[in-house]
Amino acid sequence: MTGNSPLAPVRPSAPAGDTPGPDGTGGRLANRPPGYPNAIVWLRVGILRDWRGVLGSFIAAWFYVPVALFNAVVLAAVAGIALAFTGGGLFADLIPDQVRDAPIVGRLVSSFMEQSGGAIGAFVGAGIAFLAGLLMVPILRFGGVDSGVSLIAQLAGMAAAAILVGVLYTLYRVLFEHRLLRVSGARELSRRERELIMPILHECAERLGLPGVPRLLVEDDLVSTNARTYARHIVVTTGLLTDPRDEIAALLSHELVHWRTGDEITSAFVRGVGLPLVLVHAVPTWLMRKFPHPATNLFVFVFFWPVLLTMKYLVQPLHRADVRAAEYRADLGAVVTGRTEELRAILERRKSFESGRSGWDEAVCAEHPPNELRLERLETVRAGHQPSAPEEPPRRVIGTEELFGGDDPLDLRRPAVIGGVVLLSFCLLSSLLGVVQWGFFRPEAAVNGYFSALADRDVDDLAGWLSPEIEATVRNDTLLAELIKSTDYQPPKNVDIRDIERDDDLATAKVSFDLGEIPVETEVMLRRDEDSTLGVFKGWHVLGGVFALTVAADQAGLMINGVSVPTSPQEQTVRSVPGMYVVTAASNPLSEVAPQYLTVLPGYMSETLIQAIPELKPAAQGAIQAQVRAYLDECARQTVAAPQGCPFRLSGYSSAENITWKIISYPEPQIEILGPTAARLSTPYEGQGQAEVSGTYESYFGKDEFTERRSITVTGVVTVTGDELTFQPDVEE
Repeated sequence: MTGNSPLAPVRPSAPAGDTPGPDGTGGRLANRPPGYPNAIVWLRVGILRDWRGVLGSFIAAWFYVPVALFNAVVLAAVAGIALAFTGGGLFADLIPDQVRDAPIVGRLVSSFMEQSGGAIGAFVGAGIAFLAGLLMVPILRFGGVDSGVSLIAQLAGMAAAAILVGVLYTLYRVLFEHRLLRVSGARELSRRERELIMPILHECAERLGLPGVPRLLVEDDLVSTNARTYARHIVVTTGLLTDPRDEIAALLSHELVHWRTGDEITSAFVRGVGLPLVLVHAVPTWLMRKFPHPATNLFVFVFFWPVLLTMKYLVQPLHRADVRAAEYRADLGAVVTGRTEELRAILERRKSFESGRSGWDEAVCAEHPPNELRLERLETVRAGHQPSAPEEPPRRVIGTEELFGGDDPLDLRRPAVIGGVVLLSFCLLSSLLGVVQWGFFRPEAAVNGYFSALADRDVDDLAGWLSPEIEATVRNDTLLAELIKSTDYQPPKNVDIRDIERDDDLATAKVSFDLGEIPVETEVMLRRDEDSTLGVFKGWHVLGGVFALTVAADQAGLMINGVSVPTSPQEQTVRSVPGMYVVTAASNPLSEVAPQYLTVLPGYMSETLIQAIPELKPAAQGAIQAQVRAYLDECARQTVAAPQGCPFRLSGYSSAENITWKIISYPEPQIEILGPTAARLSTPYEGQGQAEVSGTYESYFGKDEFTERRSITVTGVVTVTGDELTFQPDVEE
C-alpha cells in the first residue's frame, strides 16, 4: 500500500439481503451489489441504462436487418452489373433529339453518354437498387398492415416480445452465472490465493463504501494480467496475482465499480433483446476463434457476411459507446480508493501493447477507450480526501456519492401513478374493444347475422355478411330478392351454432337448424375480412352463402316460390340461399304441374336440372278430343277423293264421282306432354278410326257404285294460345 493511502470511509448500512454470508452463499441472487432496495431495482437500473444499444439490437434482430442487407447487396450487384454493360446505350437513347442534333455539343454529349453512361448508371443504379432492397424487407414485413392502429399493435407486440426475451436472457445469465463461469474455465480460489487477494478486495470495497463484495473466481492464465466483472462475480487470472499489491488493488477497484453499477446487466439485456441475431453471430465468431486462419476467416465471411456486417456497423457501435463510458466511470474507482498512480502505471504499461485505433473495429467498436485518453481523464480528477498541490491545476473531486449516485433508485411514485393510470386506461380500453370484438366481430356474429338476414328475408342485410366478391352482385339480383321475399320460401329456423373451428383467417361453423319440420346439421365456411372496421376490428363473412340452381332450357311458365323464371333456350342458373323452395308452373288449359319442394343447404351443389313436370288436365283430354273430331268432321264434309289437310283419301278410282265421306269411328289419339304449354298428338294402331267413302265410277259395264273404308290416323301438336287450346294437325303435302 502506498504512503498516500487514505483512511477507509465509514461503511454505509446495506439493505437486508444485500450482504452474503461468509461462505458466499445467500440464494440464487447472492453476491449482488449492495445499494439497491431489492434485486428488481438492481436489474431495472442495469436494463434501462443503455437505450441506444437496446434500440440497435432490437432493430437489427427484429426487423431482419441481415436479410434486408443481403437483399440490398444482391439487387445492387445485379443492377450495377446490368447497367455497366447497357447503361451507355440506354442513356444515349434518352438524349433529346434537339440536343443530339446540336452542332459539336450534340456529338460531345452523345459520345460522353455512350462512353461513360455505363459507369454512371452502374453507380446510380446500384445505389437505388441497394436502397430499394434495404426497404423491401420491412415493407414486406408489414405489408399486411391495413391501418395505423394495426401497425402500432404489431410494433408493440414486437417490442414486448423483444423485452421479454431480453429480460429472460438477463435472468438466465444472472441466475446461472456461477455455473456458466465454471464451465468456461473459472475455478474457486485456493487457500493461498484467497489469503493473498481477498484482503485486498475487502479493503477496496471498504474504501468504496460497499458493505459486500462479489464472489471471486480465478482462471489459470499466467501470461495475461487481467480481471473481468460479471453480474455477481469477478474473475481474475493467475497472472494478476504476481503483480504488486497496490496495482492489484487498483485493478480490483476498477472492477468493483463495474460490479456496483451493474454494467454486465446492461450488456446482457442488450444481447438478450437481439438474441436471435446474437446466436447466429456466435457461430462465425466461434469458428474464427477456434480456427484462426485466413482461409477460415474468408469462409466465415462468405457465408455470414450479412450477420457480421449488421453486428459490426449497427449493434456494436451503439452499445460499445456505453461500454467505453462505463470504462471511464470504473477508472474513477481507483481514484476514490487512492490507487490513481497504480492505475496510471498499469495503463502506461499496457500502452505499449495497444494497437492502432484508426480502423472501425479499433475505434467505433472498441470496448475500451484509448489508454492515453483514460490517463488524461485521471489527471483531471482527485479523491475528496486527497489534498491538491498549490502548483497543480484545479481537479474535480470524486466521491462515492458522485460515483454511484447515478445508479441510485429513482423516485418512481409519480411515474408509477401515471403508469398505473395509463395501464388501467389501456386495460379498460382493451376490455371495451374486446367486448365489441366479442359481440360484433366474432365468427359467431357472422353466422347469426347471415341466418337472421334469411329469416328477415332481407337481401341487403344478407349481402353484408357475404364475401366482397359477390356482395354487389347479390344486392342487384332482383330475382333472388323476390324468391326469398315470397311467402312460399321457408328459411332455416331454430338456428343453433354447435361449434366453431378456426384455422388462422378461416373458420368452420357446425350449425343445426330446422327446415320445415326436418332437423338439419351442416357446416358453414367463414373467412376473416381483409379490411378492418375503424382501423381496429376485423369481422368475418360467410364463404359461398349463395348457391346456383340450374334450370333446364325452354321452361316456359316455370315458377320458383311463385316467381316466374325467364324462359331461355339454354340452361340457366338462378341464385339461391339455404331454405326450402317450391317449384311450380303457371296454370294453363292444357296442363297442370304438381308442386316440387326443393331443399337448399349450405354448400349445396345442383346435380339435377330444375324443370316443370306438367301433367295433362282431365278437362284438356275432352277438349282435345272434341277438336280432333271437329277436324275430322270437317274433312268428311268434303266431296273430293283427297280432302285437303285431312288424314284420309280415296285411291284406285280415277273416274270416281259423287264421292261422300262418313266417319264410322273416331280415332283414340294419345297425348304426350312436351311442356307446360305444348303437347304431341299421335294415334296408336289399336286406336285408329274408320272412315267410309262411297260414290260411282265408270266401268266396262257403265256406271257402278262403290263403298270402301279407310283407316284414320291423326297426328299433330296442341298448343296453348291465351286461354284456349289449339290443335294443329300434321299435313301431308
